[in-house]
Amino acid sequence: MKSHAKVVVIGGGVVGCSVLFHLARHGWTDVVLLERDELTSGSTWHAAGGMHTINGDPNVAKLQKYTISLHKEIEELSGQATGVHLTGGVLLAATEARLDWLRGVVAKGRYLGIDLEEISPNEAAELMPLLDPKQFVGAVRNKEDGHLDPSGVTHAYAKAARKLGAEVERFTKVEDIVRRADGLWRVITNKGEVVAEHVVNAGGLWAREVGRMVGLELPVLAMEHMYLITEDMPEVAAWNQKTGTEIIHAVDFDGELYLRQERGGMLMGTYEKANKPWSEFSTPWNFGHELLEPDIDRIAPSLEVGFRHFPAFQNTGIKQIINGPFTFAPDGNPLVGPVRGLPGFWVACGVMAGFSQGGGVGLALSNWMIEGDPGADIWAMDVSRYGDWATMAYTNAKVRENYSRRFSIRFPNEELPAGRPLKTTPVYDLLSAKGAQWGVAFGLEVPLWYAPEGVKDEFSWRRSSDFEHVANEVRTVRTSVGLSEISNFAKYRVTGEGAAVWLDRLLACKLPRPGRMTLAPMLKEDGRLIGDFSLANLGNPNSNGEGWFLAGSGIAEQYHMRWFEAHLPRDGSVRIEALGAKLTGLSIAGPRARDVLAKVTRADVSNAAFPFMAAAKMDIGMAPCLVGRVSYTGDLGYEVWVAPEYQRSAYQTLMAAGEEFGIGLFGSRALNALRLEKNYGSWAREYRPIYGPLEAGLDRFVAYGKETDFVGKQAALAERQQGGKLRLRAFVVDAADADVIGDEPIWFDGVVRGWVTSGGYAHHSKTSVAMGYVPKEIADEADGFEIELLGKRYRARVQPSPLFDANLKRMRG
Repeated sequence: MKSHAKVVVIGGGVVGCSVLFHLARHGWTDVVLLERDELTSGSTWHAAGGMHTINGDPNVAKLQKYTISLHKEIEELSGQATGVHLTGGVLLAATEARLDWLRGVVAKGRYLGIDLEEISPNEAAELMPLLDPKQFVGAVRNKEDGHLDPSGVTHAYAKAARKLGAEVERFTKVEDIVRRADGLWRVITNKGEVVAEHVVNAGGLWAREVGRMVGLELPVLAMEHMYLITEDMPEVAAWNQKTGTEIIHAVDFDGELYLRQERGGMLMGTYEKANKPWSEFSTPWNFGHELLEPDIDRIAPSLEVGFRHFPAFQNTGIKQIINGPFTFAPDGNPLVGPVRGLPGFWVACGVMAGFSQGGGVGLALSNWMIEGDPGADIWAMDVSRYGDWATMAYTNAKVRENYSRRFSIRFPNEELPAGRPLKTTPVYDLLSAKGAQWGVAFGLEVPLWYAPEGVKDEFSWRRSSDFEHVANEVRTVRTSVGLSEISNFAKYRVTGEGAAVWLDRLLACKLPRPGRMTLAPMLKEDGRLIGDFSLANLGNPNSNGEGWFLAGSGIAEQYHMRWFEAHLPRDGSVRIEALGAKLTGLSIAGPRARDVLAKVTRADVSNAAFPFMAAAKMDIGMAPCLVGRVSYTGDLGYEVWVAPEYQRSAYQTLMAAGEEFGIGLFGSRALNALRLEKNYGSWAREYRPIYGPLEAGLDRFVAYGKETDFVGKQAALAERQQGGKLRLRAFVVDAADADVIGDEPIWFDGVVRGWVTSGGYAHHSKTSVAMGYVPKEIADEADGFEIELLGKRYRARVQPSPLFDANLKRMRG
């Protein structure tokens, strides 16, 4: 075994071998994979081997499509058979709600290049003869589903990597990982030590144990997963003989089942409600090519549905039940990327769908390590989407919930209860008493809307029970004044003598003068957006903790801190702190917002003294606060930032002062309706690292002419000169009883040309609104657009100027 390597990959399952192959293919051949046993000894060897392109996140779906296309290539490169069977498949709906969801999947496939087609139950039965069409209301055909040989694919990755110069060390157990003073990593094994620049944790079932070696507690948990294999079935033999093809895959979402042919019989797997974690606290190192004891009683309810939906199973015997552990993250997506605070340490774990996602994970991680960027928008898989709130107990609760709901519908207005409430602010009980219906963002409870007694969310793809109540909240803001809780924003303090110079280089905006704020796009080296913030200059960065204040997307706090810390100067001249729960927030907005604020502070908040985008410290009642004159509602408004011990006081003071003006509470659903009227985008929807500032409409905030060579400047200038490829546009949609939620296709002249990023109903303007990207060549066309929603296409018109306050009179007045 070599003593030094550029990269050590830990774990010889399909993910680790994919990472090794992609690193070698991209030119890093001084790489070695360490496996404590034989390759595939964790979850890989007993996997059912299915593969599919469908994923809730379109960017992950693209990587799954890449993974499936890669199997043929690695087979040719390695000479190792992968056993790929591209049979195609059917996705089945037993309810109209499920069929609505599947129609959304079909629509999403239109712009992803995934060949999907809605078909009738009878048509599905013609393709998959074991199902009873009377049990279903509709189906979708997917031509890219299939299955493979798990061992063959894993060994193909490993052999292809070896041919390119990579090394694989089997029966080499990693016992410790130690970071040296020079930043290199000592990987200590039972066969000696390897010093490496980079370490990749692809430990699978042992990912937690590998993480703990460097002080990291990863949010992953193994679950027992069962599938059965039947004896040979005459129906299968008859179909094979009649058509010369295998029986295609089937996913029965309402039965929580997946099926495929296995030799002369069938394989049926389930994600049962009565699920069971495996080895909850630590994974034994001596676990290997072993299976767990089957528990058919636990999956019996799902099998009963399966036997009803697929009657041929009633007449056959079960040859084998496979029960083995697979690891899951709380939301079911992988954990991929660099770990904040551990330079050179990377993770690629929690990949439960390894044969659909393993190739894409290897591609993204190798790109990230070599080029400094994953080469795709992989936010849904980024390890930074979790913070320290994702404890072991939280992970256990959420993984169990996710597992039990893997084939369940997640309605757009549905909030899942497991692991909640966890993080709350000091006004949580006060807002709950007012009827707050809670969601969650980065672990924090966030008020969505306020329900009268006896009213709750009715989960639906269409406008629901919250509709009129959200409309009332919007009316309150637009006609008088509303108050919202905004602690879910990420907050940062930047201080130190080098703070201004550092921010000027990191952010693409012109820095504001003391007492002022600005919108601050942040770019990667390739000129794409990696963040959008509001930046406030609070004065001398070395005086009484003043300096610079940044506010941004709460869900991206770890993501952005990882970026900030990677770019800090080494001389200690800049300090940045994520304030998190140390700072809470309230916002007031509406035409009477200034009247409310003036009643509760001695500061002069007139338009002349405290204009739009001003920021200052002031007392609200008795509570010391930082106030910025800005509002995501696009109305006259103020953001109030206050230490948690003062939040209740500030809240009660503002509500009391606002009573004479008709103040009311509003939640994030009303805020969404309000911001759509202003064509305001949001992080992780309109603003993502695949769009440039010109494409996203943020170029007016980029200081192209400032002397500082800010990160991404040359690429942004090139985009400006060349015009980019896309444009973000707002559309008014002639919708009926439902509104877009995101990822719907945008049609132009009968062809899919773009995609929706977000939208909803703009209650003040009484119209349905969508935001999305289309090619720049058609971005300003008056007619010809349609947006597909729940299987129908609706006329859409570009809304170039905001529906509300287009001349900025309210916001700036």
